[in-house]
Amino acid sequence: MQSTASAPLPGKTPALLSVEDLHVHFVTSRGVVRAVEGVSYEVRPGEVLAIVGESGCGKSVSSLAVMRLLAKPAGRVVHGKIMFEGVDLLTLTDEQMRERRGRDISMIFQEPMTSLNPVLPIGLQIMEPLFIHLKMTEEQARARAVDLLKMVGITDPERRLDQYPHQFSGGMRQRVMIAIGLACNPKLIIADEPTTALDVTIQAQILDLITRLRRERGMGVVLITHDMGVVAETADRVVVQYSGQAVEQASTVDLFADPHHPYTAALLAALPERAVEQRLPSIPGVVPGQFDRPAGCLFSPRCSFANARCQTERPTRDVGLSQSLCHTPLVQGSPTKREIAA
Repeated sequence: MQSTASAPLPGKTPALLSVEDLHVHFVTSRGVVRAVEGVSYEVRPGEVLAIVGESGCGKSVSSLAVMRLLAKPAGRVVHGKIMFEGVDLLTLTDEQMRERRGRDISMIFQEPMTSLNPVLPIGLQIMEPLFIHLKMTEEQARARAVDLLKMVGITDPERRLDQYPHQFSGGMRQRVMIAIGLACNPKLIIADEPTTALDVTIQAQILDLITRLRRERGMGVVLITHDMGVVAETADRVVVQYSGQAVEQASTVDLFADPHHPYTAALLAALPERAVEQRLPSIPGVVPGQFDRPAGCLFSPRCSFANARCQTERPTRDVGLSQSLCHTPLVQGSPTKREIAA
């Protein structure tokens, strides 16, 4: 398999996390599901990298692979490297990975109500990583938990520590998840759609909190989302995934100003502020299933600009900075680029 990792840019801070040509498979009764195929990206300290795409594009699976939380025995990484501070996480034993998970790398899961234990008070759930990784006493851990709840904007934290998840609103539960993720001052945090199902006011508060904390603490952040508006406000760089592949990667400014892959351009064209008609444009069809994939480019059945080559041949161009996985990438001033803009 050909690696699609891009070379580090001169003068840039060394990568905190480097995912190189990642392939994740799930073995099912119907056959092998190729959930992630050749995804590569880097995250540097203090940087927010957004991974975007529709549901079913492998965004969460690739991040669960980084955390070594794939469902076993079905899920497995079959190829690639996940380098964190120069160490391949895939080579660590389960015990060594448990020492890093929660301490050096944390994850904010998509749905707090299914991630928080409903029969334990939230204080105990926040204190658990403090007991395990920092060896704090109960008094020290409780004081730290109070500080964390204050940090994420929850009032009356001393009383709240003894309450249960069902006594919190959706936005407050998400803040608790962030508090748990930040408990041990991790160097990297993965936020899997942290604002899903929240109203716009709470969404803005959560995004402001993540942005402030990464600036103050120098954390690297991987932000998984399908909301391009969130990407525009928060991310430094963007990886666009489609059907398990990274089809485009660029800085946020470059991606929004000059998308090269038709899928990226179609996602941006569907933003309400970019719509030129009353009816929002949409992308026809759905993400292909694992057992009905086209022979050529995976996006070709939904692409307005697919040609005969796209129908029969998979693109193999490396996906690096400002590049796209496409036989005929859109370029500024081309007829296809003008057609999308119109």
